[in-house]
Amino acid sequence: MAHVRRALFGARPSRMSSTRSRGVVAAGHELTAATAADILRQGGTAFDAAIAALAMSCVCEPILSSPGGGGFAMVRDGATGSTHLIDFFPQTPLERRLAADHDGVIQIHADFGTATQAFHIGPATVATPGFFHGLLALHARGATHSLIDLFEPAVRAARTGISISPFQHYLTTVVEPIVTNTAGTRSLFAPNGTLLQPGETFRNPGLADALESLALSGVGGQVDLAIVENQAQRGHVVAGDLEAYEAIERTPLAVDINGATVHLNPLPAASGTLIAHTLSHLESADAVDIARALLATSQARQSAGGDLSALASVPLRQRGTTHISVIDANRTACSVTISNGSGNGEVVDDFGFMLNNILGEEDVNPGGSGGWPTNTRLSSMMCPTMIEFSDGRVVALGSGGSNRIRSAICQVVISLCMSGVDLSAAVKAPRLHVEAGHLDFEDLYNESVRDELVALFADHRAWPERNMFYGGVHSVGMDSADGFSGCGDARRDGTAIVVE
Repeated sequence: MAHVRRALFGARPSRMSSTRSRGVVAAGHELTAATAADILRQGGTAFDAAIAALAMSCVCEPILSSPGGGGFAMVRDGATGSTHLIDFFPQTPLERRLAADHDGVIQIHADFGTATQAFHIGPATVATPGFFHGLLALHARGATHSLIDLFEPAVRAARTGISISPFQHYLTTVVEPIVTNTAGTRSLFAPNGTLLQPGETFRNPGLADALESLALSGVGGQVDLAIVENQAQRGHVVAGDLEAYEAIERTPLAVDINGATVHLNPLPAASGTLIAHTLSHLESADAVDIARALLATSQARQSAGGDLSALASVPLRQRGTTHISVIDANRTACSVTISNGSGNGEVVDDFGFMLNNILGEEDVNPGGSGGWPTNTRLSSMMCPTMIEFSDGRVVALGSGGSNRIRSAICQVVISLCMSGVDLSAAVKAPRLHVEAGHLDFEDLYNESVRDELVALFADHRAWPERNMFYGGVHSVGMDSADGFSGCGDARRDGTAIVVE
């Protein structure tokens, strides 16, 4: 497989890469990163590279990325230095079209090894997807290649097949009840009756057809028709929802920290507000002070009572997220985080992808499956981030990781802006997370720091090694002399490539 990858994409990915070159990318799969690198090598912009990588992620990271989901993109114009946030997260349908006692929601239990967790899937858990609208918005901002050309590597990979990585196999085992829920999902993820194993070939010609259709016909084409048909009997999404959807451009939340400007995801997403609150309560970059600041944010969030103006609403915890960061030779940067929830357990027609299960998230439906607000862009914990340093350096980063996204990004930002370490050290540093007074931490701190943490939090859990629980902060950087560096977070199988 490594030989094929080099032949197709002309680059050998690594965890950490640094040199003077034409661009850099970091992502959660070798092929996702290699696709973006190849587009940069062909002279494409960061927008081109991000679009191609997003399409490829649907092929090789199908548990985390799908045309049926959505996300956020933080983009920086290299010519003007302006930064904008593109919100293409799923929107709740215009109307609730099913009775409260409908049969469009199924409860399953995912197995995380040390614990199980209830998930709600089925056609009635689907919110209006924004994935393709996000790609169109990125394309309009500065792409130079056609969509059909940008989708071509993903289309080819979906038809010829890719090798299942150990990490992607692990993800399918966690959500096995979802990916084996129907005949359609079983045909993709367990074609011989059992889940595909590491090293086996995963093919998805239906997804190739979907990507080709989207590139050629766009919004309102065959893929949209198939979504409407899929939703007709037991779902809420209709043609009017798809037609009404729009990607929204927002002004990022900007926070100054130690002379650097950190651009964060603004409201209605809760992530940026929570991160800004934590950063404002820091006394130092010491792990114990970070834990105290995270605790203060957790307590303030609870006391805010859902008042966004006071702090932030209860954010949706996307359980399936991945991230792509790109900077090109013109200093244009894209930081994109995407999610499909955990997937709704049904394949759309013959198009090889699941729709999201966002309406099944307990954070959206604390009172049950019919309690969600109509026609609403939901809050989220996803937070693609851009950092501009006073010396001209630029860093693009982001992470998957559910409600741990905010703490993962916080700690990498703090390491970069306050401790002054490089990308690799910032990403690899031990992490901790505080939620409702409980501390989780990677047990890799020195003894004195560990003792202080344990003394501060009687309710704690120590993890013996770095773990995907703490996110996957895939990060890229460019210095004032146009030197590039990147780091894919090994916690989530990350890869970075500097394009020569």
